[in-house]
Amino acid sequence: MPDHLPANGRRGVVLVHGFLCNRGFWSPWLRELRADDRAFVAVDLEPVFGSIDHYAQTIDDAILRVTAATSLPPMLICHSMGGLAARAWLRDADPTRVHRIVTIGTPHRGTWLARFGRTVNGRQMRVGGDWMQKIEGERASTRQVSFTCWYSNCDNIVFPTSNATLPGADNRLADGRAHVEMAFDSRLRRETLALLAR
Repeated sequence: MPDHLPANGRRGVVLVHGFLCNRGFWSPWLRELRADDRAFVAVDLEPVFGSIDHYAQTIDDAILRVTAATSLPPMLICHSMGGLAARAWLRDADPTRVHRIVTIGTPHRGTWLARFGRTVNGRQMRVGGDWMQKIEGERASTRQVSFTCWYSNCDNIVFPTSNATLPGADNRLADGRAHVEMAFDSRLRRETLALLAR
């Protein structure tokens, strides 16, 4: 489904997928946003195995496109590594350019599974790794934007569970949902899209 950029003055969305995915991951979300005539851009993070830092420009370009169409800062909705890419963007960005950042199963403090990672971005998500320590040290930027962090007690990729939350954020439990399943949970999608009206 192509990006949708109506100039209707309603808040839009930028969707940022996670590791080993692409914009097609968001198809159910895109259908719902299109039906509601909400502007959206779903990005492709490339190169697939590149540095998370390099995805910031892709996110910035998408934010510019949605803002140009709607004249309003968009909401970012990010799955997994996509939330770290949004934080990498936030590091050097004006935080007023986004309305809110929603993360779904994002390893904000890394994940133990990444110890098996051999790609650049896989290694960056290691608990206690250099990249995670650096972004954790820059956490002040996460206090400049409203964050909603969805986490699960059954996440099979991001663990321990607390690693998908941020201090001071609106942390919400997606009870019993696996890592990818969270993004396809109808209640999670409904409650997330309701944040556009806030």
